[in-house]
Amino acid sequence: MAPTPADQRVHDDGRVELDPADVRSLEGSRFLNEELAPVAIEKRTWTTYNYFALWMGMAHNIPSYALAASLITLGMNWVQALITITIGNLIVLVPMLLNSHAGTKYGIPFPVFARAFYGLRGANLAALLRAFIACGWFGIQTWVGGEAIYVILGRLLGSWWRDSAVVAGQHWTLWLSFVVFWIGQMLIIWRGMEAVRRFENWTAPLVSVGFLIMLGYVLVKAGGLGPILSDGGRLGWGPDFWKVFAPALMAMIAFWSTLSLNMPDFTRFGGSQRKQVRGQILGLPTTMTFIAIVAILTTSGGHVLYGKDIWDPAQLADKFASPVVVVVALVALVLATISANLAANVVSPSYDFSNAFPKRITFAVGGGITGVIGILIQPWRLYSDPNIYIFAWLGFYGGLLGAVAGVLVAGYWVINRTKLRLKDLYTPDGVYWFSGGWNWRALVATLVGALLAVGGAYGGPFPDAGLIPFLKPLYDYNWVVGLVGAFVVFAALSMPLSTTKEEISERGSSRPDPAAVDG
Repeated sequence: MAPTPADQRVHDDGRVELDPADVRSLEGSRFLNEELAPVAIEKRTWTTYNYFALWMGMAHNIPSYALAASLITLGMNWVQALITITIGNLIVLVPMLLNSHAGTKYGIPFPVFARAFYGLRGANLAALLRAFIACGWFGIQTWVGGEAIYVILGRLLGSWWRDSAVVAGQHWTLWLSFVVFWIGQMLIIWRGMEAVRRFENWTAPLVSVGFLIMLGYVLVKAGGLGPILSDGGRLGWGPDFWKVFAPALMAMIAFWSTLSLNMPDFTRFGGSQRKQVRGQILGLPTTMTFIAIVAILTTSGGHVLYGKDIWDPAQLADKFASPVVVVVALVALVLATISANLAANVVSPSYDFSNAFPKRITFAVGGGITGVIGILIQPWRLYSDPNIYIFAWLGFYGGLLGAVAGVLVAGYWVINRTKLRLKDLYTPDGVYWFSGGWNWRALVATLVGALLAVGGAYGGPFPDAGLIPFLKPLYDYNWVVGLVGAFVVFAALSMPLSTTKEEISERGSSRPDPAAVDG
């Protein structure tokens, strides 16, 4: 393993930063701006609680609830749904922690981390793919938050609000609620990353309140847990369940596969590796299991009370007889949704869009772009049906992001062995320029992994026989197939060629291969 470059300072806890003189030397680089620059050690102050609070804020929201509730709608009983969600969260935590390491060690966000393997220009492929998916999620979260505001005001203002004229398929008052919710989030984003962190810290302890109120109301009205837990579901434990289990498990993983890529956006502020790891281990599995239990029991109780599965908590709460319960519960859910949306679906695309045009797009401008695309993607359509929500939306993008995760994990842990040249991530004169700013090996690995993962997509907007029929069986395991496929291809293409004369010639003798130098 090569020695640490002279321009890098390695602290006792393993975290790395650039020498101040080298930071100043990069100020004119077109690949650098304030948001993308490595965080100085003295500014890496996030604690275990900050990461736990972050996960509580991100996990406790309406789409997380709907994700668990949708499994009941698909026919699972409460045990099957809980097992599916728990396994999915434990699996996705692994690549999340592996990719988080680089953020804490080097103080860099996800798009800069991706430059080490895709190239300074090629990283935009991975970053913008992640960004556009985040835009979709921002739109979904904003739509369901607006829906909650619509229900709250409907209870307070009466039928004129609830039964207003329909415009483009929705009540105009629902559209207005959506716009107001959108504007509120934009105001927070415009104040920057620190405002997001402060909002997370004070909302995190409160976001569980709304869900617990709903669960308590349902338990009282349904006569306790007995009638709820006695529901055996429609699938049983035979072939019907296992047919649904695999794609549902991939959807659970895909739900957080976005964060498995861009957690460096947050861990770059970590006070130590131990703090970010402990905060995430305490945060993700526990908070998602909690919200899953609440969602499963509440949805099952709603079935007992109303004779049908209502997977959208705002629509379920709207059926409650008590206006006070509805208003208090949904106000808490609105806060939860803002908290989750800012952390999970704004921070990453803001950095990702900034990476594409570092000198023109700041964090705030990137957040504004996210908000606009989040509307254009028409989130009300993505959220309209649990089958589209799980098998088309979550399944398809999960396979794509699994391929990117495979490249990052293989590159950082297997090929480079966690060693990066920090300064070279910001200059075309360094080892990560590859060929014109692109690493063809990463592109090929991503393409192969993605093709294997989603080439056989079926159901929803896709043909029943699959886009590529012989790949259809792989689509049920899309995220795993994408990650493993890209991991194997990238490792195979990179390792044997890392020190050949052809490789050196391709990059120029003055640009040593990153695998040979850093690994």
